[in-house]
Amino acid sequence: MPLRLGPAGVPLSCKGRTIVEGMDDITVLGLDAMEIQTVRTVQPKHFDQYWQAGILSWDSDIEMNMHGPYYAELLGNRRERNRSLLKMESSMQAGKILNARHLTFHVGPYGEYDPGSAANEQVANVFSGVVDRVRSIWGDAQEELDYAAFPWIHESEPSLVGIETSGRQELWGTIEEVLEVCNHVDGTVPVLNMAHIHARGHGMMRTSEDYAELFDRVRETYGGSKFYCHFAGVEHRMGNALHYTQIKKSDLKFEPFAEYLAEEGDWMDITIISDSPLLEHDAMYMLQHYDKARQRLLEIRARDQRGMITTTQSTTDNENLGSKDYTDKIDYIVFNSNWNFEKFVYQFKIPETKSLVIKYAIEKIEFQEKGVYYIDEIALNTSNVNKWYVSDSIGFKKLRLISGKLAHSKAPSPIKNV
Repeated sequence: MPLRLGPAGVPLSCKGRTIVEGMDDITVLGLDAMEIQTVRTVQPKHFDQYWQAGILSWDSDIEMNMHGPYYAELLGNRRERNRSLLKMESSMQAGKILNARHLTFHVGPYGEYDPGSAANEQVANVFSGVVDRVRSIWGDAQEELDYAAFPWIHESEPSLVGIETSGRQELWGTIEEVLEVCNHVDGTVPVLNMAHIHARGHGMMRTSEDYAELFDRVRETYGGSKFYCHFAGVEHRMGNALHYTQIKKSDLKFEPFAEYLAEEGDWMDITIISDSPLLEHDAMYMLQHYDKARQRLLEIRARDQRGMITTTQSTTDNENLGSKDYTDKIDYIVFNSNWNFEKFVYQFKIPETKSLVIKYAIEKIEFQEKGVYYIDEIALNTSNVNKWYVSDSIGFKKLRLISGKLAHSKAPSPIKNV
């Protein structure tokens, strides 16, 4: 499963504080994604950094993304909507230079609309125009010479327009609203902000089953396997997100999400951006928990596989006990109880002369080419014995042979190999 993790902005540990230097730090930390924040508007002085970062991302394996203005009023009056679209235009232009894979935007408050189909239809109309604008900016043939140094403009697909879920009741952006609009507007992708979904759902994302239910709903409604997510701890009250926190201090834990991704996320191509105040530190925290979840899953699968092999081998041995040719090759068959002895003799007609009963003999001893196992006064030469099901740490003090079976008298003493 392709999984990319990175911070929302230049890493806190980066000394230079430029985008390119931040990308270098991300590579050193083992991360492979980054989101550039244009919180209010795009500053012209930053375009040089965008150009350099775009070239570096094209030549490397770092996925670059851009977040548009946080405050938007796409459901407001015409003046408010045009003001928001003007800010979004700057982000679209910068995303082209940056080689951004995703351009994430907020919708803003419901304004004069009530939650429902009318508001969703208006949002769909707005984002249909946004997608058309991104495609026209990205593939304008007249700018071929101007952007010859940036091959991704004409060799890659245009940026996907992301519509982010919101974390407050008065803002448009429930998971249902976002999925409905993205399902009707080609070129858009839902941006699943887990902190917002958790807060708006009154703390709903708590177990791996909650994440499974969420992504099943997204797959059924929206389709596809590519996902763009934000993750951070969050303080919330009464269905509203108050502010982001570090993951460890929130009731939104990443471990269930990591468990879901490890167990059921093979079909997904997902990018997760850390919105935490700790940025790259929590991004690495998420990566570590995902690796741990994958390791636990591999250990469980290996253990189950070993159990299946052991069961298959035991079944094969039991089936072979009914074959005279097989039993002729064995010197003795040791049982750990009289009940097991009687059951096997009855079922497989095993000769009693080749049967031994030693209680508590439960572990399989590897075949010994040389050596004698002494059980006090009785020595059993193992140089020709093919199989002994005898514990190497439990023996018995006085053993006597009765009708082809070994019985014991009292207290156990260790078996010694000499």
